[in-house]
Amino acid sequence: MGVDSFLTGCRTTDKKGNFSENDIAYLDEIAETILPATNTPGAKDAEVGEFMMTMVNECYDEKDRKLFLEGMKKINEFSKKQFGKVFMKMDAQQRHNLLVQLDKEQKDYTKNKKTDQPSHYFRMMKELTLLGYFTSEPGCTKAKRYIAVPGRFDGCIPYKKGDKAFS
Repeated sequence: MGVDSFLTGCRTTDKKGNFSENDIAYLDEIAETILPATNTPGAKDAEVGEFMMTMVNECYDEKDRKLFLEGMKKINEFSKKQFGKVFMKMDAQQRHNLLVQLDKEQKDYTKNKKTDQPSHYFRMMKELTLLGYFTSEPGCTKAKRYIAVPGRFDGCIPYKKGDKAFS
């Protein structure tokens, strides 16, 4: 075994795979529409587009990866059909209205789908948005009540409606 075979494990690979910088920005905008910044940071602040790219490239099988990428195209096609422009050119209200329609579509699809059918592409995007956001630093420290070093366990803490969850 030569030095070359040892060093091949040190090569960097293209982490972006099938995604461009524009695709990541596009996914950031979709995620930001799902989880916008309010009094807490939004999905774009948590770099959810980059997270989605990593998950799709490294964790999805080829079939789901293809479905996700086709879904990105379908959103733009639907945007053009509904509003006469691509998703990135739409205003926040138009984006919201479009994603509400897609969410209804994916719920109907999921309710009626058979076990051997793939997930709906928008469901994948929405799940990755939530996972990426609530496991990010801004999601854990700003959107939830964050205690860096927890004290003793207390299983009975009073809850007031509207309190943030603990991270």
